[in-house]
This record gives sequence, structure tokens and C-alpha cells, in this order.
Amino acid sequence: MKAGAITIFLLASGLAAAAQSAAGPVESVTVTVTGLKEAPQEVVNRFVRSFAAPSYLTGKMARWENGVCPNTAGLAPKFAAFVSRRVRELAAQVKAPVDKNPSCRANIEIVFTTTPQNLLDTVRRKYRMYLGYHSGPAQADKLAVVTRPIQAWYLTATKDLSGKVEVDAYGAVSSDLVGAVAQDIATGGSGVGTANGTRKVTGGRLKDGVRTIFRNVIIAADPTKLTDYEVGTLADYIGMLALTHLSSLEVCQQPLPSIVNLLARNCPNPPSQLSESDLGYLKGLYSMSADGNMRMQQDGIAYQMKQTFKGE
Repeated sequence: MKAGAITIFLLASGLAAAAQSAAGPVESVTVTVTGLKEAPQEVVNRFVRSFAAPSYLTGKMARWENGVCPNTAGLAPKFAAFVSRRVRELAAQVKAPVDKNPSCRANIEIVFTTTPQNLLDTVRRKYRMYLGYHSGPAQADKLAVVTRPIQAWYLTATKDLSGKVEVDAYGAVSSDLVGAVAQDIATGGSGVGTANGTRKVTGGRLKDGVRTIFRNVIIAADPTKLTDYEVGTLADYIGMLALTHLSSLEVCQQPLPSIVNLLARNCPNPPSQLSESDLGYLKGLYSMSADGNMRMQQDGIAYQMKQTFKGE
């Protein structure tokens, strides 16, 4: 299936209908400094470890390498445009790539719908690859269950040293298998070994030339369960989910604040906007060594968080 098929499906399904928001100018996100300059290193390290979610196939953290292009559906046009613009602003602030083309093909689908499970049932039935990596139908069934007021599903891919990209999907086959095998052989592979050929690596223990990248993110939000929150707060929460795959959204982040505390259980006084900790984490994610091992990536993020706390 072509990359934009899921977007067409979401907008035409009747589960959430709204026009695609305009790209608009990319601005910076204003984050209130909350006095975290003296946060102990161990506190920062613990925050990173609790956030970081390794990808299934590489054990590394995923991030965007193609320009992000969010599309919001199911809200009044001005609010849908606001949410999409906020995601773009945040991406630009943390130096994630942003597709500046106003008519870009969406790769982040944000759907506000009162029937999110119906939406995911349809994704599971017709486009189950977009649920994220799974080993078969039984695991796909589990992935397609909606359990939160705002929930995200991540389609990732593995990119090797030669730049070859293979979607992380069980039994995935390239849409251009002949071309993929030819490219693999041209870049030093054998044309066999993975769905699209042999993966080319450096052989190093700390950095092997292989990284995990996002290809598509679906975010479903149930407005009937979010009536207590302003759209700006929800946009910040959604922006966090759109740019990183977090390990757990149920853990209350303490003592460093995080926007993810908003919908976590038993979290007193959650921030109503992106926190300095969140911004530092995302900056670290998009400045770390993408092909490093998990520990190296976590250390890189923790270092950037400390720099952010210092105002650097």
C-alpha cells in the first residue's frame, strides 16, 4: 500500500471528517522555565530511562528522518489547524525535520473521534501494518485495542548504513521488490537475508550504522473523555506523542514534570503545557546518535536535557 493510503482512508471513512490543515509558518514553541538547572544527574537519567521505548527489531529509539506532516481531523477547521500547527512548531523547536510543503502527504494522522475503537478496528482489518510491528494476527488484535483517551500507534522502519530502508512489519515485502534487491546488490549486499535484502552495518558495538525511523503515526483522541482540557494543552500532549514513542504513559513522572502526567493516573498538578523536561528530552532525541546502541542514546538525551536546563 502506498504511504498516503492511510490518510485517504481516515479522511474518507466518516469516523472523523475535516479538511487537511494548512502547513502555515513554522514557529518556535515557548516553554516556561521551571527552575530545573540543579536537577541531579541521576534524576535526569531516571527520567530518560522511564521514557525511552526501544524499537522491537533494533532495540533502539525511533525518530523522524523524513519531514513531519501532521493532519488533524474531527475538529472544527480552526482547531484542527491549530493542533497540526502546534505539532509543526514543536518539531521545528527540537530540530526534528518538518515538511514545509503545504500540500505534503500526511505521515502523522491525528483523529478526534467519539468512536476510536471503530477506527482502530478498521485499521486492524484493512491496514494492520500501521498498528506497528507485530508477529501475527493475535498480536495485531492486542495492538488494536484502544485503552486511553489519547493513544498512538507507530509504523517504523529500519535504515542501514547504505541508506536502504525496510519497513518494520511482519512478512513485509517491498512494493518494488526487484528494485529493492537491485539496490541491495549495488550497495554491497547479496539480495537475500531480509525482506528487501541483506542489511549493511559497520560491525561496531556502540554504533553499527543501523537506525530506526518513523514512517507513520496514528493518534486517536476521544473528545468525550477530554472535556476538562483546553485545546492548547491537548495539542502539546499530542505533539509529544507525535515525535517520540514513549515507554509508558501510565507512570507519573516525578520529580521532573512532564506533559504526559496529564492523563496518567494519580498525578497531582500535572503541567498544562510542554515542560522544560519534555523539551530537553525531545532535543536530546533529535541530536543523539541515531545508530548508537540504547545506552548510548539514553546518555545522549540525558546530556542534552542538562544543557537545556542550563539554557544552552
